[in-house]
Amino acid sequence: MYKLLKTENTARRGELITNRGVVQTPAFMNVATAGAIKGAVSAADLKNIGCQIMLSNTYHLHVRPGDETVKQCGGLHKFTTWEGPILTDSGGFQVFSLSSLRNITEEGVTFASHVDGRRIFMGPEESMTIQSNLGSTIAMAFDECVENPAEYSYARESCGRTTRWLKRCKTKMAELSSLSDTVNPEQMLFGINQGCTYADLRIEHMKEIADLDLDGYAIGGLAVGEPTEVMYDIIEQIEPYMPNDKIRYLMGVGTPVNILNGVERGVDLFDCVMPSRNARHGHVFTSKGIMNMNNSKYDTDMSPIDSDCKCPVCQRYSRAYIRHLLKAGEMLGARLLVLHNLWFYNNLMSDIRNALDENRFEAFKKEKEQIYGERI
Repeated sequence: MYKLLKTENTARRGELITNRGVVQTPAFMNVATAGAIKGAVSAADLKNIGCQIMLSNTYHLHVRPGDETVKQCGGLHKFTTWEGPILTDSGGFQVFSLSSLRNITEEGVTFASHVDGRRIFMGPEESMTIQSNLGSTIAMAFDECVENPAEYSYARESCGRTTRWLKRCKTKMAELSSLSDTVNPEQMLFGINQGCTYADLRIEHMKEIADLDLDGYAIGGLAVGEPTEVMYDIIEQIEPYMPNDKIRYLMGVGTPVNILNGVERGVDLFDCVMPSRNARHGHVFTSKGIMNMNNSKYDTDMSPIDSDCKCPVCQRYSRAYIRHLLKAGEMLGARLLVLHNLWFYNNLMSDIRNALDENRFEAFKKEKEQIYGERI
């Protein structure tokens, strides 16, 4: 259940109430693709750096170790030891992005595994079954992710198919949740809005799926190469048609600046691999801008990454030591930077919520937007 606490223009402050706890929103979901954050970060680490919700990947967990295996181990929460809410995506994006050898029909998609090449079929019922076996708090509906740009006629056809698949997802989830051995009988279902960058298709599709009265609604198919201003415009076009009493999730976004702009336009939830992926390559977000820790000027710099940062890394380690770890290929270097970046993102969301609570989000965004996009 989503509880809207207050608004500042279109920006929203709220709470997502789940059977695994309450998520204060706006919030960032930390991406644990295969049940772990890349960079040797554990569930205990996530808790220590203020993470509220973890996202795992349906497709990857289905391939390895297998969703039936996870179910036998008690579900994803027990398997990973993460006690808070978990969102599992539907596998749709991976089906369309990882495999060029795929065949889309009304029933679903047949495609090749990126691990061993074996043929896999996934449709709405299969995706819901996998996510039920994983026992996540929130399951995402199976949708078709269309490349941008796409022909208008195909985008319209795809929206219709995604709506039909969503109805099948809802029916299958109700069936699975009623079984005596289901891992999480209170699993929530979010639908996904599609329509490429065609505003009329986006609006029409949002109206259709809003009528299904789901637990939440996501905007999919953006942040895939289109100009940033186009993404912002599409969010603005869709927002008036998104149910006010349901949570709103912008999938795969993004940079701190993207998040500030998403919140301004009424988005509640975000996820992105960027903070952990960039960290593993030495790029970190700070209160003064973006830093590259591979830079030789940090060779003997004994100051923390960010003197204003309260994360456990900045409280203990120097730039010089972290740069040494990166150059030596030590795993600890990547781990420390991932911890720092995830702390930065979760702290950013906390600052956004505080600004909304105090009716100063507009001023906060204006102040931070330019800084967070700068490269030091």
